[in-house]
Amino acid sequence: MSESKRVIIEPVTRVEGHGKVSILLDENNKVTQARLHIVEFRGFERFIQGRPYWEVPVLVQRLCGICPVSHHLAAAKAMDRIVGADKLTPTAEKMRRLMHYGQMFQSHALHFFHLVSPDLLFGFDADPKIRNVIGVAIKFPDLAVQGVMMRKFGQEIIKATAGKKIHGTGAIPGGINKNLSIAERDSFLKDIKQMLEWSRGALKIAKDYTVENLQKIASFGSFDSNHLSLIRKDGAMDLYHGNLRAIDSQGKKIFDQVDYSDYTDYITEEVKSWSYMKFPFIKSIGAEKGWYRVGPLARVNTCDFIDTPEAEAARKEFMAVTNGKPNNITMAYHWARMIEILHSAEKINELLNDKDLQGTDLVVKGKRRNEAVGLIEAPRGTLFHHYKVNDDDQITMANLIVSTTHNNEPMNRAVAKVADEYISGVPKITEGLLNRVEVAIRAYDPCLSCATHAMGKMPLKITLYDYQGNEITSRTKE
Repeated sequence: MSESKRVIIEPVTRVEGHGKVSILLDENNKVTQARLHIVEFRGFERFIQGRPYWEVPVLVQRLCGICPVSHHLAAAKAMDRIVGADKLTPTAEKMRRLMHYGQMFQSHALHFFHLVSPDLLFGFDADPKIRNVIGVAIKFPDLAVQGVMMRKFGQEIIKATAGKKIHGTGAIPGGINKNLSIAERDSFLKDIKQMLEWSRGALKIAKDYTVENLQKIASFGSFDSNHLSLIRKDGAMDLYHGNLRAIDSQGKKIFDQVDYSDYTDYITEEVKSWSYMKFPFIKSIGAEKGWYRVGPLARVNTCDFIDTPEAEAARKEFMAVTNGKPNNITMAYHWARMIEILHSAEKINELLNDKDLQGTDLVVKGKRRNEAVGLIEAPRGTLFHHYKVNDDDQITMANLIVSTTHNNEPMNRAVAKVADEYISGVPKITEGLLNRVEVAIRAYDPCLSCATHAMGKMPLKITLYDYQGNEITSRTKE
């Protein structure tokens, strides 16, 4: 029997939630297998069964403390259909959009400044004692302050529209339960110019890093892939609503303008024994090649244009790198994410100046239904909420495909590619080499909390085993 060694990274650090990576090496230290494991069970689809449908928008957002607004709004959109609210009032629609762009803004700021910037500013091999948000605050204090203040601004937008910064109650079946006061509006308008300026600066950091390191990162955890997102009817990026579009790695449309209520005709999921997270794929292509990416990279690739001027100019620069073809560089997620943060700031500015936000017509209802689907573009990608409700108003079925689930296969492929390139054949596996595996995962901004639930602090533990399962060496990083 040939000898094998196993390297474990548990948990993956500087991501939201907890997962682990296992890497198998043969006797020549050649990587034979690399996997990202989701190690905790997520039971929301089961334990909301029997609850009244109007509780769902508040209940399901307990999946996560980072992206609760996304779950809140996806569930609310499904419940709109349940109560027959096919078209919301202008005030309700725009208040929800403002809430959503506040969520995009704060989440992208959190990820870029707190979780990713240490790698970009200090390098993958930097001492982990400084390669963290504290190190950024010490060496780049202005940048650290910007990250904090941008996230605070987004969180205040959420509080004003949802009632609370985390786990709010603003969106209800058929509409919303409050409008935006003049005082709230004016408090945001005095800061929006600064947010736009800081967004431009963050975009420049991400763009310059990508362009300057293009040769080095072009193959880093990268591969051709399909891409999926919501698209407005005219082909514009729309982070709140639209129809489904999927393209292949060259930009050819696989399907387009699909009503997301029919998603089960186009997308299905498979289960693998080594992860609690499922693996979605496009039915017409099959499991082997039908997987796809979602999130900022996919959204910029799939849309025809962005309807805010500065973000559209940035999109054109982004697409020029690949001569108008889809960009399949994994590290380009960061550039795409900062295009979206600027787009969100532009949309917030636009909405704050809309008088409909002070309207008083907040809720509509129509003919009751027993099944509905709600979709939204969460910060990390397309989020699916599908429910069935009985005549007693109780949830009887729920299927949630969270953004990170869509990216499950791509993240596993990124892990395998980086492990093969940087760890295969290396006699001594360093912290810097293992960090490269995490860097590839962090590019997707995975929200593992949506699929995992753990309490307390978990250190990073890396253990090397021989082929018989005997521990050779172990290292722990608090």
